[in-house]
Amino acid sequence: MNTGKKVWVFPDGDLPQPGNKEPFGHESLVILNMNEQDTTVEFDIYFDKTEPVKNIKSVIKAERVRCFRLDKPVGEQKYKIPFGQYALVVRSQLPVVAQIGRMDITQPNLAYYTTMGYALD
Repeated sequence: MNTGKKVWVFPDGDLPQPGNKEPFGHESLVILNMNEQDTTVEFDIYFDKTEPVKNIKSVIKAERVRCFRLDKPVGEQKYKIPFGQYALVVRSQLPVVAQIGRMDITQPNLAYYTTMGYALD
């Protein structure tokens, strides 16, 4: 199946500091692999003041969806994204669909919103 793209860019990451009550603000990356075989994805994470961290690997099983809570360690390397601003590039061996969501706890009504990434390939 050729649904999806192999490269996704999410330029507006901003991982909030945890609060002292639940629910905690966080961001989540959701990847859908509609292919009949597993695919390996690699994350490159860019920051405003430090060098990027590249090639964080993870596997998305065939015909499955996988959610990555970005306030938790990600990938085989168990890399923990630091709090604050970042950008994320996702590269996949096979076409996938990717979306990022943010739980905003900075206002009293709580908001969870999602956005599609910019697909390159």
